[in-house]
Amino acid sequence: MKKALGLSLIIIVLLISAFAVSAQGDDPITLTYFTFSAAPDHLEELDQMIALFEAENPGIKIEVQTAAYADYFTLLQSRIAGGDAPDVFELNYENFVSYAAKGVLLDISPLAEADSFDTSIYYPKSLEAFQYDGKQLGLPETFSTVVLYYNKDVFDAAGLDYPTADWTWADAIAASKEIMAVNPDMYGIYSGVSFFEFYKKAAQNGCDFFNEDKTEVLINSDACVAALETMLSLMDEGVMPTSEEMAGMDDGTMFINQNLAMTTTGIWMFASFSDADFNWDITVEPGMQGKATHFFSNSVNIYADTEYADAAYKWVSFFTSNAEAADIRIQSGWELPTLTNPEYLTSYLEQTPPANRQAVFDSLEYAVVPPTIERQAEMQDAVGAALDQAVLGMLTPQEALDLAKMEIEALLP
Repeated sequence: MKKALGLSLIIIVLLISAFAVSAQGDDPITLTYFTFSAAPDHLEELDQMIALFEAENPGIKIEVQTAAYADYFTLLQSRIAGGDAPDVFELNYENFVSYAAKGVLLDISPLAEADSFDTSIYYPKSLEAFQYDGKQLGLPETFSTVVLYYNKDVFDAAGLDYPTADWTWADAIAASKEIMAVNPDMYGIYSGVSFFEFYKKAAQNGCDFFNEDKTEVLINSDACVAALETMLSLMDEGVMPTSEEMAGMDDGTMFINQNLAMTTTGIWMFASFSDADFNWDITVEPGMQGKATHFFSNSVNIYADTEYADAAYKWVSFFTSNAEAADIRIQSGWELPTLTNPEYLTSYLEQTPPANRQAVFDSLEYAVVPPTIERQAEMQDAVGAALDQAVLGMLTPQEALDLAKMEIEALLP
C-alpha cells in the first residue's frame, strides 16, 4: 500500500512538473520595440498594427518603448552599451551606418531567404539604404521627402503664377520680393541653413562632400561655397527671416499664421497644415544647376544579440510589409510605407490637401541621401557649427567650409 501511494505521489509530481514546463513553453515571447517616430502622434496607429500582428502571431507580444527624437539615439546607445538593448529598434538612415559599423545589427538576409520573403516589394532606394558590407541589416519602414509649400491665396493676391517644379532659387527670391511688396508684414520664404539643407543644396549645385571612396573631403570646393552663398542670399535679400525675426516661432507656425508665403519642409507637415484657413499646395522644391531633394527613410532593425531572432524577424517583416499596416500609415499621414504597390499610391494621391500630392513622388526622381560616415553625429554637429558661424557673419562661406573640411577630416578613420 505504501509503495503504491509513493508511486502515485511520484507520478503526480512528474505530471505537475510536465504541466509547468508545458505552461512555461506556451508563454508568449515578449519583444521590446523601441521607436521615436510613433510618439506622441501615432501611438494609436502603432497599437492597431500591433493588434493585427499579435492576432496572426499569438505566441508573440510587442512591448512598445518610446523616446523623443532628441533623446532617442543617446538612450539607444546607452542601452546597447549597458546590455539592455531592445530586441527591435528604429533607425533613420543618417544614424544607420554608425550602428551597422559597430556590429550591433542582425543580418536579416538569412531569415528572409528561409522565409522566401520577397524584398522586391520595397522601393529599391529604401532597401539599399539599409545594407552594409553586403548584409541587409534592417528592413525599410517609411520614407519621406521635403517639398516646397506655398500659400495659394497670397500668390493670387499678388497676381503671380504658382511655383512649378522647374523653379530655381532665383525664381523663389523674385517671387518673394513681389509678394512682400503686396504684404509688407509677410516674409517670402524659409529654407533653413543646416546640415540637412546644405547637403541637399550642395548636391543641387553639383558638389559632393567626399570623393567616391571617402578618402578626400570636398566640402570646401567652389561648387559647395556657391551653394552656401545661395542659401545665405535668402537672408541677405531680406526675403527669409533671421532667427531673431522669427522670435521663437518655427517656419511651420509662421506659415500657418500667414507670416510666411512659402517654406521648404517635410511631407509630415500635411496633417499640421490641413486645418489652415487659406488655400495651400506643394511642388518640388527649387534647385540650382540641377535638382536634388531630400530622401529620409527609417528602418526597423533587430539587435544582433537578441534571444528571439525568429520572432523579431516576424515582427520586422510584418510591420514593414503588411497591407493593412501600410493602409493605417497612409490614412493617418504617418509618413509613407516604402512599398511599391500602386494601390497604396492611388489611396494616398486621393487625399487632400495638398492637391498636388504627386509632387511627393516627383521629388523622389531627384532624391539624394545624406552623406554618412561612422561618426555621423559628430560630422553633422561640426558642419552645423560651421554653418552657424557663416549665418552670423563670423566667417565667410569659404572660411566656414574650410573649417568644416578640417573638422570632418579629423573624424575619418
